[in-house]
Amino acid sequence: MIYGYARISTQDQKLGLQTDALTQYGCDLIFEEVLSGMRVERPELDKLMDLVKPGDTVVVWKLDRIGRSVKHLVEIMAYFKENDIHFVSLQDNIDTSTAMGRFVFTIFAGLAEFEREMIVERTKAGLQAAKERGRLGGRPRKSKKRMETALKMYESREFTVNEICQQLNIGKSTFYRYLNRTERIK
Repeated sequence: MIYGYARISTQDQKLGLQTDALTQYGCDLIFEEVLSGMRVERPELDKLMDLVKPGDTVVVWKLDRIGRSVKHLVEIMAYFKENDIHFVSLQDNIDTSTAMGRFVFTIFAGLAEFEREMIVERTKAGLQAAKERGRLGGRPRKSKKRMETALKMYESREFTVNEICQQLNIGKSTFYRYLNRTERIK
């Protein structure tokens, strides 16, 4: 199946140029969106992404019609590559059914991997800097006394788990984790 995606930013613009080109290319179904490219919510693009499957082709008039940013575009391209979805950008002469198109796809995938690695490096550097300043990662532990009180309240059967957690200012998952740990010890 060949899907087209056309987007304009304002009501003053017209979709005709894009939809004509997508129709001429042979798109079976065209998704039309009138939203700023910077908006995260793009219902028509979401519908397209839910519908497209391996072997399908997604066609756009120009790259900037589908991606809100370079990062978003890289994420979409990586998704297409991982799911064997072909991609065509008419004005940018990108067609992943050709060797050059696959090369461009590979560049996008490389950019996505580079971005992920940079995030990991920055996270590690931040954790190391915090450690050197004496700060440890993770949330502070709840006091043992508070958790023992929670367990006694629970065993008395006078309080619900919600009441216990509210009174002692602890989360349900923390309470259940402690409860499971103490039951394993018994």
